[in-house]
Amino acid sequence: MGLNTAYVERTNLTSRQMNGRMVRKTLSFSKDEEMLKASCSWEDWVYNLTRPVKSLRVEVNDGQQRWQPRSAAMAAGLTDHVWTIEELMMKVVVPKHNNTK
Repeated sequence: MGLNTAYVERTNLTSRQMNGRMVRKTLSFSKDEEMLKASCSWEDWVYNLTRPVKSLRVEVNDGQQRWQPRSAAMAAGLTDHVWTIEELMMKVVVPKHNNTK
């Protein structure tokens, strides 16, 4: 898949819709870079782990369901199920500090 304007603009639109801190002229607009980075990281986690993407689903036809919903992380082989927000909130993520000053 080649990189073109449509893919970039679609990604930007999805990010702006999921993350109010990236929308200009709103009360939630980020003025602090640290909070913007935290908000963008959270949006990435939610998008990749908890949102099933229709174009990534797999046909199973097991009698109970025809399609298995998959998230981007499942398609990449990083997890075996679509996470819930509760499950995501219960995980502890250790931040990396870049002390190269």
